[in-house]
Amino acid sequence: MVALLRPDEGSIVKTHKTRSVTIKRSFRSLAVKYALLLLACAVVMYPLFWMITMAFKPFDEWTTGSGLTWLPQNATLGNFEYLFYGQTEGLVVTLDRTIGGPLWASLVTSTCGTIIAVVAGTLSSYAVVRFNILPSLALSVLQLRLFPPLAVMIPVMVMWAFIGGVDTWWGLSLIYGIVTLPFAFWLMKTFFDEVPIEIEEAARVAGSSYWRVFYRITLPIVKPGLATCVLFVFILNWSDYLLALLLTQKEWVTLPVYMNTLNTALGEMYGMKAALGFIAAIPPIFLGLLIQKHLVRGLTFGALKQ
Repeated sequence: MVALLRPDEGSIVKTHKTRSVTIKRSFRSLAVKYALLLLACAVVMYPLFWMITMAFKPFDEWTTGSGLTWLPQNATLGNFEYLFYGQTEGLVVTLDRTIGGPLWASLVTSTCGTIIAVVAGTLSSYAVVRFNILPSLALSVLQLRLFPPLAVMIPVMVMWAFIGGVDTWWGLSLIYGIVTLPFAFWLMKTFFDEVPIEIEEAARVAGSSYWRVFYRITLPIVKPGLATCVLFVFILNWSDYLLALLLTQKEWVTLPVYMNTLNTALGEMYGMKAALGFIAAIPPIFLGLLIQKHLVRGLTFGALKQ
């Protein structure tokens, strides 16, 4: 006969204690992670919250003399009215330039610069990946981002003055496209590297031309990555300050440069600058909402290897 052995009761108790300790440790580590995430979110969101609340405060609430408050005590749209009309109730100073011109200049130059960079970067990266045309092009394009901006701006200003591109929409758009081209090139190259070449070869066997394969097969596959590239390049162009400062004078001043001019005899116009920042944040957010269905896929494209 085989004797039935009962488990040791002491070992069972020890196992339960070990499990309870493990659960407590995992709960503590999870709590610490969430606490750090909340702290990071608070640090990131605090300037945005302060800007939004400042944009709706009247003049006497965003001056240091009366004491700053977290929320506007008498919310107003006077700061936005001052930007669009050049004057508002309660202020005796007026603006020489309203926000309309700089807003239009930023939209035109950022959009055109994004189109130039994304189109050129997409086509050139596909040529390098699939046809091995100019293998050294990848490093050559990357060198454009290695030079400090100030190191190349003096010759660029001379060239742009020679061709008449200073203070023009096409001159600023062209330099935006050139500066952000390396970013678009390398970002799209990583997406094209993840597309199996067998898919394109099957289409070629079926009689499709190279252009048809690229336009009807490859490009739809990398559409999420293309949407991500468009958003990032647009944000880079939209937030540029140095290039617009050096290559514009009066006609095509962009929003970042315009914000620096919001100074009057009363001092820094913090409420107007906050309102301008609020307005400037709308186009990138709107573009992100338009492509949000592709954005998550584009940010994780190529993260998993098959």
